[in-house]
Amino acid sequence: MSNVETAPVETACGHEPVPDGPTHELLPGREVVLGGPRGMMVSRTLPHKDRRMVGAWCFVDQYGPADHDMRVPPHPHTGLQTVSWLVAGEVLHRDSIGSEALIRPGQLNLMTSGHGIVHSEESPAVRTELLHGVQLWVALPDAARSVAPAFEHHAELPVLDRPGAAVTVIMGELDGAVSPATAYTPLVGAEAALAAGARLTLPLRSDFEYAALVLDGAARVDGVALEPGTLLYLGRERASLDLAADGPARVLLLGGEPFEEEIVMWWNFVGRSHGDVATAREQWAAADRRFGEVTGYDGPPLPAPTLPNTPLKPRGRRR
Repeated sequence: MSNVETAPVETACGHEPVPDGPTHELLPGREVVLGGPRGMMVSRTLPHKDRRMVGAWCFVDQYGPADHDMRVPPHPHTGLQTVSWLVAGEVLHRDSIGSEALIRPGQLNLMTSGHGIVHSEESPAVRTELLHGVQLWVALPDAARSVAPAFEHHAELPVLDRPGAAVTVIMGELDGAVSPATAYTPLVGAEAALAAGARLTLPLRSDFEYAALVLDGAARVDGVALEPGTLLYLGRERASLDLAADGPARVLLLGGEPFEEEIVMWWNFVGRSHGDVATAREQWAAADRRFGEVTGYDGPPLPAPTLPNTPLKPRGRRR
């Protein structure tokens, strides 16, 4: 699942000086319906009107738990990686480089769009009742934004076993555990599954900025009470982070070196200028060979929305 809004607004990101030191910024999600009036409701916390990125992480959609039959038609991407992570349910991925993979909870689907790729996502014919997960995007740095498209499915990921908690390292490195997933900038993504009454301290890198999102239950992150639907931006210069939960909970930790490049993000494209995304949109609308085709999906591809009347402009990381 990705950004299938039919009238996407411009989202432009770029570098502005990031204040040093830890902080607490609550970034409430906005509700977005994917796929029309009867589509799946998601809570989008990145990009946020006050903060557009955390490290290279530039997009966070949280969905479920709900009894929903996902159906996202073939659609294009450029200049980013999609990271699919489930708490419950299954999602079938197909793409234009011939990949087909069924993702389940605890597994990672990672797609690198690079120069251009098309993919679809849907619930399998036989599925469990609930669907619950998160879709993330990682912006590719300029040096890698035109790499050949690629797909990775990681059924096993490193897990840190701690008293009352299991921390799965989805991308990057945390406390010595290194994910096999390909990353193009220094970053980390991890899920901490906390048992009732758990107390956990995670070591952090002081040069990273961090944010946390509760996926399930309720938790205290650095003493801040947090429930699903709000991203907590934590800032930089932290040596560690305390997590606690009275009941079972899952907390997603995102972090990375502040992304210093200016980027423009619109619809499903990440570029460096209006021309980048306008060209990608035009090529998608014309069925250009840049993106290829998805085979096996029963339905037409997603049409390209209309570009805004004013040129897309790179802006700072924050308003």
